[in-house]
Amino acid sequence: MEGEDDLEISKSLLDSLRDGGFIFYVRHGEATVGEDRPNLNFQNCYTQRNLSEIGRNQAIYYGEILRYMRIPISYPVITSPFCRTIETAQLAFGSGNVKADPFWVEIYKLSGNLVSEERKRTLDNLQSLLEIQPEEGRNKVIIAHSFPKGIGLGQISDMETIVVKPLGQGKGFKEIARLSLADLYDLWRFGL
Repeated sequence: MEGEDDLEISKSLLDSLRDGGFIFYVRHGEATVGEDRPNLNFQNCYTQRNLSEIGRNQAIYYGEILRYMRIPISYPVITSPFCRTIETAQLAFGSGNVKADPFWVEIYKLSGNLVSEERKRTLDNLQSLLEIQPEEGRNKVIIAHSFPKGIGLGQISDMETIVVKPLGQGKGFKEIARLSLADLYDLWRFGL
């Protein structure tokens, strides 16, 4: 069982998340083994790695746990245009509450061989996006991809949430927490 200090931290974090003002950057649910095809087409899921059955269950659970915790979400939820990110968001938040944004493909591309100028431009754009404060009393959700080690928000596990506090345009952001699905469950369980 968690110590008393851990319970206080959990309760404080849950209260803060319920007040809103954060960005939840989430990696999609577990995908099938393999790689996206060279002829990748965002309108054709057969050219992409897609959610596994475990990934689908993770996405459903993610939405349920946020609802149980009464975390206010700003809609639409933003995703990368990959089928696995869109499906994750649809299963978690409902198909009418999702909007794909092509920028998040740039995060996916960071794992490839990019020239340093392109990498810097992508990371500068990411910084700007993570500085934008969500609507009052709500949290913004972005479902996209992991980063290479030591770049951007770093490596992210399936359905892990990076909780970011935007500090305003040009002022940066602060990473508040990294929460796995198990961490979210514990946060809910100990924060009731």
